[in-house]
Amino acid sequence: MVGLVIVSHSTKIAEGVVEMSKQMADGAKMIAAGGTSDMRIGTDAFKISEGIQSVYSDDGVLILFDLGSAYMNTEMAKEFLDPESYNLDIIEPVDCALVEGAITAAVESFLGKSREEIKASLKDLSLNKMP
Repeated sequence: MVGLVIVSHSTKIAEGVVEMSKQMADGAKMIAAGGTSDMRIGTDAFKISEGIQSVYSDDGVLILFDLGSAYMNTEMAKEFLDPESYNLDIIEPVDCALVEGAITAAVESFLGKSREEIKASLKDLSLNKMP
């Protein structure tokens, strides 16, 4: 099952998006990685990296995020991972509307769709946040 990491500048928003998504797909493998380590508004590459590790599988990990600046910390988070333990090529940020994308990704992941199939579904929800 593809793992999902939900990154928001707000801890509460990330947790709420995960909670809402799990209403639709309770068995989805997903985690909230919102806010900073000291619970402030912002994003934290270490927190995102820990999230990736917790949902990682050979099926891959998709990272959904709220604002463009979260993309930078998402990319930095991958640098903290050991490439001998994690296939970095299957860990990808996805540019899409956070809530709609998370629900869609959770359902499709739970149904066994591949990383590429899920990304294709999320393409229509793109907000063009990534550089």
